Amino acid sequence: MIPPPVVASRGEGFRVPDGVVRDVGVVIVAGGSGRRTGSEELKQFRWVSGKPALLHSVQAFMARPDVAVVVVVLPKAYAADPPPWLFQCDVDRLLVSVGGSERHESVVNGLEDLPEEVSVTVVHDAARPLVTDDTIDRVIAEARRGHGAIAALPVVDTLKEVDEHGHIVRTVDRARLWRAQTPQAFPRLMLEEAHIAARRDGIGATDDAALCERLGKTVVVVRGSERAMKITEEADFARAEALSMLAE
Repeated sequence: MIPPPVVASRGEGFRVPDGVVRDVGVVIVAGGSGRRTGSEELKQFRWVSGKPALLHSVQAFMARPDVAVVVVVLPKAYAADPPPWLFQCDVDRLLVSVGGSERHESVVNGLEDLPEEVSVTVVHDAARPLVTDDTIDRVIAEARRGHGAIAALPVVDTLKEVDEHGHIVRTVDRARLWRAQTPQAFPRLMLEEAHIAARRDGIGATDDAALCERLGKTVVVVRGSERAMKITEEADFARAEALSMLAE
């Protein structure tokens, strides 16, 4: 863990309301290179709807009084000297961690930096800057019930399975299929157990829920949002700008 530089905190704006327990730890995965956008600048640092994409997510979680800490996992080259705009939030609740070579390694690094008082862990991709408050509420509420929860959307398109030559093999029943998004929330011990087992077994995953599922843990879906699209290619920035202007 690399502590952020000392800067002025917002102080009064982040006072914890009476009766609210800060037991949620957030790991924002921002360790990718973003090569598919075709830009030399990291996609999580590029501006979307008036601010850097990563800052959208950090501030969304910082706005919650039950969040004890937000751990931002950055590529090694940036972790020691993060961009100054990252600290436009409550720095008392901000930590910067070093990303791994794979996503699951970055998540583990972030988990290791969470303080002891955290009992609910949320993992979110920085490439989804327009996460909504309602979605965050829903995944955390389910995690507090003792199981994992992911934001997701039902599949609405007809799905075709094809062979290596592009020939259609069959039409896939979409009735029970959902598109996984982030945030994903879990009881802390569940997620840590899943990652420990994955490391032991040499298993990697681009989705934390999958690691819990392989251990037979209960993970539910909650309704996500089209606004929580993942920025992957250059054209996605224009789409995100358009979605940011629409009411949820």
